[in-house]
Amino acid sequence: MKILKYCAIVVIGIVAAAQSGLADPLEGEVLKFRQRPMIATPIAGQTYYGHDEDSTAYGSHDSGQYSGWFMADDFADKVNTPVVHLKWWGSYMDAQSGQAGVQKFLVAFESDVPDPGDPHNPQDGFSHPGTKLLAQVVDRGPLAPASGTFTEKPVTGSSPTEPVYEYNAELHCPFPQEATKVHWLKIVALVDQSRDGNIVWGWHNRDYTIFDPFAAGPPVPFPGEHDDRPIIDPGYPTNVWHFQDDSVMGNLGVQVLAQCDVNITQTAFEPQFYVNGVDGPGPQTLPPPHNGIGQFSKDLAFELYTPIPEPATLTLLGAGVLGLFGYFRRQRTN
Repeated sequence: MKILKYCAIVVIGIVAAAQSGLADPLEGEVLKFRQRPMIATPIAGQTYYGHDEDSTAYGSHDSGQYSGWFMADDFADKVNTPVVHLKWWGSYMDAQSGQAGVQKFLVAFESDVPDPGDPHNPQDGFSHPGTKLLAQVVDRGPLAPASGTFTEKPVTGSSPTEPVYEYNAELHCPFPQEATKVHWLKIVALVDQSRDGNIVWGWHNRDYTIFDPFAAGPPVPFPGEHDDRPIIDPGYPTNVWHFQDDSVMGNLGVQVLAQCDVNITQTAFEPQFYVNGVDGPGPQTLPPPHNGIGQFSKDLAFELYTPIPEPATLTLLGAGVLGLFGYFRRQRTN
């Protein structure tokens, strides 16, 4: 029992230190899954800023009906604890200024439809989101516990041509996540052009050079968090950490009935990959036969937070934090 208490104290202290100066995850909320954004990542003598993919649906805030395009990514971690706070990164792809920005986001958690492995199936080769488990709308506003609101702030050091913003949201309805089970997260800007302007919002990609020790697998799920480099191209100049399967895009229809009551239709799933020369070196800058970062499946940048859990669960989160510290220590010594 003393060991558990000690681990709890150490982990809370580590998390508090990591979050010092950051008021966005509220007091009593700790990290449980992390895919950091690519902001200014050095690879092979160059700096890469990543890119964003359109995840915007247009319609009417009054009617609650929207249609457009979505991005989604899969995730799983090691603990049975609810998601109460969400952090993600994105940008205004039209680079327009002087507008109020996104006023509403759709946040949806969905089941996983694994790669069916059928050569006659048009979806063969990648998984995608399935049944809606929980969907809600978060509105721009100050954060408070279960407020159903989000905040937006610019990220220092992001690309001057496409500035990246950090978003934090307190979920009105927590998502009851199951340990090691793959789920999908969908985040979409809901835009009423008559009020918000001609916004095109995009979700930013993950910094694949940073390992996520909080992520589940292997062996469950398989492959879970893994390094794609030795599988796809051992000659690529960095690790390419990747969770499970591709992020996907597709067509989207939304009907908002209440804050936590949202109907979703989705079609035309397409797997997503990193972009040569933007997310990392392309084939023109690598010796043959290496084909650059564009051959690797893309993850999106987001973090999940949970209330401070019981001591036994906290030791699992502590293992993730200590693993993260160990990763950065190894990076400094390399």
